[in-house]
Amino acid sequence: MPTMPTDAVSPAQTDVWDAIIIGGGPAGSLAGVALAKKGRRAIILEKVTHPRFHVGESFLPATLDLLKEMGLESSLRALPHMPKYGAEFAMGYGGKILDIDFSDGYCDGKVTFNIERSIFDNMLLREAAKAGIEVRENTAVKQILKLSDGDVRVITENGDEIRGRYLLDASGQGTVVARHLGTRRNVEDPKLQKIAYVNHFEGVQRGEGAKAGNPLIVMMEEGWFWVIPLNETRTSVGMVLDAEVGRRITREENVSPDRMLRWGIDRCPLMQRRMQNATGPKTNNVVADFSYQCRPYAGEGYFLVGDSAAFMDPIFSTGIFVATKAAMSATKLVDDLLSNRTTPARARALYVDQIERCTGALFKLIRQYYDHSFRELFLEGSGPLGVHRAVIGLLAGNVFPRPPFKVRWRMHMFDFFVEINRKRRLVPRRKRFSIVNSAPMTAVVMTS
Repeated sequence: MPTMPTDAVSPAQTDVWDAIIIGGGPAGSLAGVALAKKGRRAIILEKVTHPRFHVGESFLPATLDLLKEMGLESSLRALPHMPKYGAEFAMGYGGKILDIDFSDGYCDGKVTFNIERSIFDNMLLREAAKAGIEVRENTAVKQILKLSDGDVRVITENGDEIRGRYLLDASGQGTVVARHLGTRRNVEDPKLQKIAYVNHFEGVQRGEGAKAGNPLIVMMEEGWFWVIPLNETRTSVGMVLDAEVGRRITREENVSPDRMLRWGIDRCPLMQRRMQNATGPKTNNVVADFSYQCRPYAGEGYFLVGDSAAFMDPIFSTGIFVATKAAMSATKLVDDLLSNRTTPARARALYVDQIERCTGALFKLIRQYYDHSFRELFLEGSGPLGVHRAVIGLLAGNVFPRPPFKVRWRMHMFDFFVEINRKRRLVPRRKRFSIVNSAPMTAVVMTS
């Protein structure tokens, strides 16, 4: 175990934390709660003040299991939310809608939830503070001074130097550590470079009964739509486009980015039907969803957690799941390091392997999603030897630290069928849907 530095410090610098956590989103807050439960002293540095708007409102069953494990289920259920048992998938023109149930996915979790991120993230940050973690909001990290096992130091924009033994970077797309080290790299795949346009609406059509909370994913050649029920009346609606397509529409059709969601809904028959009685703002928020990786995911004195390590297309709502599971792994390793139960080299190797395996499986699934042959087989909703259930298992979060063998071998079979289906029809063909080549229809009601 590395010894702590003995150089002289000013009185303001003598407080050395077991862990410095950059970011007070779900990953950072849950890391704080976990460290507090282990008796560790930690500080969360959050650059804004909660609550604040954020996308990522649909959660996987494994995330609810984690909240239960952390004793936070009652706090969650006190907030407005919608139970979620599965999801719907369809092409933009409509036709057959695939209705999946998480109980069919080779996993224990059968239910989860959708919720507005502003209230959810705020709740988790308050829970971290109640657990004994020091929380400093409106405190951005300006500079990293030192990254070493047992000795990390940062300076905030307020001019304070914060010292700790280990650093957990949960700064999301801010990628504080990766920018400091120069290790952030965009994924070189045009299909994974996206822009999202999103807002909240009232009166959006949804499923009935237990399916009322199930999100709808609407597929098109250039991206996809989401429809996520957040509570009894409020629904999150978003459109994700290839980044170049979004820029071209703005340039050639003179559609401003804050009006793109309405532009897309007006050209998608299925979204038109779901939004026919909807009311909401005429403008939308814009979020850049550029996929990237920040290898290595751990190094001397630090662990990258969630989007600070890698960001993936949010099509399968995996972001929060990966972030929170990684946070639990990182906090355990930090506790082991501080207790001399492992060495820094072993801890880093184990963590990097976990993140590589998990994100590798998800990146592959996301790339497959944009393959029309994959979509045809997936939307069929059945297959020999339960291969379709393997996909559902991944969608339910059965992937950390790696998918189980019963999922992996079935996914290999599914990949084989996708290749065959390109040349020889295994399931009924489905026509493609292009939002760019679709004419606008009657506009839905969106009031300011």
